[in-house]
Amino acid sequence: MRSLRRSASPYDGLIDTLRAFLTRRATEVTGLSLLVGAACFTVALATWSIDDPSLNHATSRGARNLLGFGGAVVSDLGMQLLGLGALAFALPPAVWGMRLLRTHRLARLQLRLVLWIIGFGAASGMASALPPTARWPLPTGLGGVAGDALLAAAKAIAGPAGAFAGFLYAAVAVVSLTGACGFGLIEDEDGDDEAESYAPVVSRYDERQARRTPAPHDDESPGLGLASLGALAHLAMSARSAVAQKIESVRDGSWRYGAADPYSGNSPALAARRAFAEPGEAEGWDEPESLPERSAERPAERPAKSGRREPVFAEEPRRAAPAPRRAQPVLDDDLADDEDGAEPAPRGRVAPPPPPIQTRRGPAPAPASPDSYDLPALTLLAEPRHPAPSAAVSTDALEQNATLLESTLEDFGVRGEILAVRPGPVVTLYELEPAPGTKSSRVISLADDIARSMSAISARVAVVQGRNAIGIELPNAKRETVYLRELLASPAFAETKQKLALCLGKNIGGEAIIADLARMPHLLVAGTTGSGKSVAINTMILSLLYRMTPEECRLIMVDPKMLELSVYDGIPHLLSPVVTDPKKAVIALKWAVREMEERYKKMSKLGVRNIDGFNARVAEARARGEVITRTVQTGFDRETGEAVYEDEVMDLAPLPYIVIVVDEMADLMMVAGKDIEGAIQRLAQMARAAGLHLIMATQRPSVDVITGTIKANFPTRISFQVTSKIDSRTILGEMGAEQLLGQGDMLFMAGGG
Repeated sequence: MRSLRRSASPYDGLIDTLRAFLTRRATEVTGLSLLVGAACFTVALATWSIDDPSLNHATSRGARNLLGFGGAVVSDLGMQLLGLGALAFALPPAVWGMRLLRTHRLARLQLRLVLWIIGFGAASGMASALPPTARWPLPTGLGGVAGDALLAAAKAIAGPAGAFAGFLYAAVAVVSLTGACGFGLIEDEDGDDEAESYAPVVSRYDERQARRTPAPHDDESPGLGLASLGALAHLAMSARSAVAQKIESVRDGSWRYGAADPYSGNSPALAARRAFAEPGEAEGWDEPESLPERSAERPAERPAKSGRREPVFAEEPRRAAPAPRRAQPVLDDDLADDEDGAEPAPRGRVAPPPPPIQTRRGPAPAPASPDSYDLPALTLLAEPRHPAPSAAVSTDALEQNATLLESTLEDFGVRGEILAVRPGPVVTLYELEPAPGTKSSRVISLADDIARSMSAISARVAVVQGRNAIGIELPNAKRETVYLRELLASPAFAETKQKLALCLGKNIGGEAIIADLARMPHLLVAGTTGSGKSVAINTMILSLLYRMTPEECRLIMVDPKMLELSVYDGIPHLLSPVVTDPKKAVIALKWAVREMEERYKKMSKLGVRNIDGFNARVAEARARGEVITRTVQTGFDRETGEAVYEDEVMDLAPLPYIVIVVDEMADLMMVAGKDIEGAIQRLAQMARAAGLHLIMATQRPSVDVITGTIKANFPTRISFQVTSKIDSRTILGEMGAEQLLGQGDMLFMAGGG
């Protein structure tokens, strides 16, 4: 008896129905996700703007895309990669979503995916074959990077016949997208889908019934066993016939017009369950005393077995609830309304603009005009403590040191006369005129001996260019501090006409040294840790900030150490937040290369040679109210064959200088040496006329960091104290940097010499 109860378990049909129900719900969720994703992608493309922030364009303004920063990034990637072909990218997924919601099935998925990829790729190639308009903001064609590559490949393969590649790509795009959507390619009947969805239920039920047919027990009476088996066989046949009849009705499509739906209470699996749980048939199996009565009734009921099916399905019109299938067109209409933009609220929640980025860039908006930006005041800087540095060393002490130096040189066999003594804030220069026949190299090699004899930390000996003299630098007993406020307030900085004036410090004579970065045009700074390299970088940055507005100069800062330049994060001069990731620094340098190329295109269209000429021409046109246009050829007339010209309106926005500051170059070379070196080489060779200038610093002046390519393109260099003569030669090409005092003491090589 126990085996009979197991074979007639009422939960088998319920589990199969639940599995089918969950499968259909998952299919509907997938279809709805495809529809929403396609709609959001279309909205992002429709509201795309070249001025929005993206992965390769940083701005202080928020995204104007309806989907926020996420929509701006996705739409920018789509437009740059596929161009107008990105519109074809969203069409097949939208159709797939509607088909999944309607039929809960998507046939030949692999074929559809292949046709989809071919379709939007061919659409990009077709768009690239069209001539771009003057308002097209991207440097690529209308088909993006992928479309330009496909069009170039077709022209390279087909030769002269490649001119018709656009028509070929158009035909391929139409055929592929039509096939991917399933229009006329794949037959998809709803009845077949429903029958296939219930076929596993029927097959599993048959297998279980065949596997669980019990054998009669010897201890039971023959009448009891036959009666029980007869009841079980009757119920099984009733359930199987009910399932078969239901599948036939589904194939005929009868459920569309009000018949039983798989989700209603009259599904085949639930009907089979009711057949097992019918009152008066299955309830009494657990009671032995009721079985003999049923054994007498069962033979009479067995001939009317075919009529036993009718009571099960006779209740269908009475029990059938409104089929959920009838409500699905309402769901499709709602989705269509969402796609048309009637309810944009859910889309805004799909990709909201990230608040951390907005709050970070919010405090640093770009000023609208130079008049609205106030330059910082000098009162923010510390005042000099020693306003009269020349009084630090007396004249008598200088004369005594000069006499002692002459006697020291005579001890080493070098005769000469001290012509002049030039005291400075840190060191004092003694100009020695050697006797005839004295070699300069012999005097230079005595630097360590001179320092020992003069009881000095170090001594630096070099030839004074343009004069018959050898300079001997000895450190002062008391060093002075050079204050930035003193340099910024000096007449040399206030009255200079240099474009990008940098305060470097004071020379040996105590005079302020102001250098023009625009004439350098790039600067390489090297020195060991603690030699004053980072202080010099901050001094140069402040020199630019105290003199130039954000409209005149913009900055890109790369700080792999995450310490020195992070204090400048948020100032209006920054084109992007301070870059601390070495991998992102490669992207910043490549963006600078692209910006340089764009500026060269603008200057070429305007007929000027450098950024100064461009800004002067723009200012002149604005003063006159002139609209600068350029005549370009857009094609040929089909009837006459003559060239067709159009007037292109030029952008009259002035170009600011862009200074790229890299605080530690060694870390960048370790991560991506080839990419960094290639980008720096292009910028160093070509960026001067475009107004892009580099300031690069490193604390490891080795040949793998300062390569020959970088060294050749950075004629202006600054060296702080280094550890060896080899490092000094690597930076300056000569010795001397290893004898510096540190703490800001530096050698400045201007213009390669």
